[in-house]
Amino acid sequence: MNIAILFGGSSYEHEISIVSAITLKKVLKKSNLSFIFCDANREFYLIDAKNMKSNHFSDGAYKKDKKLLLKKGGFCIESMFGLKEQNLGTVLNLIHGRDGEDGKIASLLEFNDIAYISPRVDASVLSYNKLYTKLYAQSLGVKVVPYSVLNVGDGRDIELEYPVIIKPVRLGSSIGVSIVKSKEELDYALDVAFEFDTHVLIEPFIEGVLEYNQAGCKTSEFELSIVEEPNKEEFLDFEKKYLDFSRDGKVSDADVTIELKTAMQETFKKVYANIFEGSIIRCDFFVVDGEVLLNEINPIPGSMANYLFEDFEGMVGRLVNSLPKEPTIKIDYSYIHSIQSAKGGKA
Repeated sequence: MNIAILFGGSSYEHEISIVSAITLKKVLKKSNLSFIFCDANREFYLIDAKNMKSNHFSDGAYKKDKKLLLKKGGFCIESMFGLKEQNLGTVLNLIHGRDGEDGKIASLLEFNDIAYISPRVDASVLSYNKLYTKLYAQSLGVKVVPYSVLNVGDGRDIELEYPVIIKPVRLGSSIGVSIVKSKEELDYALDVAFEFDTHVLIEPFIEGVLEYNQAGCKTSEFELSIVEEPNKEEFLDFEKKYLDFSRDGKVSDADVTIELKTAMQETFKKVYANIFEGSIIRCDFFVVDGEVLLNEINPIPGSMANYLFEDFEGMVGRLVNSLPKEPTIKIDYSYIHSIQSAKGGKA
């Protein structure tokens, strides 16, 4: 199986994407892997597997690697004889945050007829924006945490029942997220969130809420991971998610009732539906008074949530063979020809 891992991007989560790519290099042991790095300037580089180390990117050494250009059908290297297509296989989009999750990369790959694992454009738009995620879930009858939205230009003299949690609308990895326990803390938390986005979500902070993660995809059928209960304190911050390198990668199935597990799985399937076909996503759920609430959709989870699956690499192979394809639209100019004919060929 030929897989090209695409990572980096112009994103606050750029470095997290590098960590995810290095992790997948260790996970996808049976596959023929290539590595495409998108730097902060949105230029593509073909990275040799032996150079997949964090300092290769932090010290700028990647700029000595071969630069890639994108054209119809694939990535190419420019040579003295023209563009040479690289035939890197199916692209696995591992760019977290902007570029990777907002639909830009999906649009580029779709437009250039390149097979890829990632949410398509419409799914990207719905899951990248936390407000749109809420509206999408509610349209499906899936319950969500109550919320309000504040824009950067709005007044801050608002009545809230504390504690609340402040989140940038279009950002992941818990960046810019704060728990606010009193009115005196509100301004600072909003300042932090507005550093990253022009819109923020305000939700009640539910003390001791039960939180679970369910990942999966759809091949010939739904393939679901175990249900994970994250080890957290008040909430899963950046460090808890990505900087705990002591973790051995093994996760146990959460100790939940069959009824609750089934409820989360069925909610996941409802959210995934047909719109997320071609992607491996993770849904983060809260359970409040026995009810399953969708917290967030993670369209490109860290390290693709590989540690939640018994046979992650096999599943990726099955997904490669189940990717959705855009229908071909035949353009025959019959409308223009009919106008020309009506006007004696002078249209």
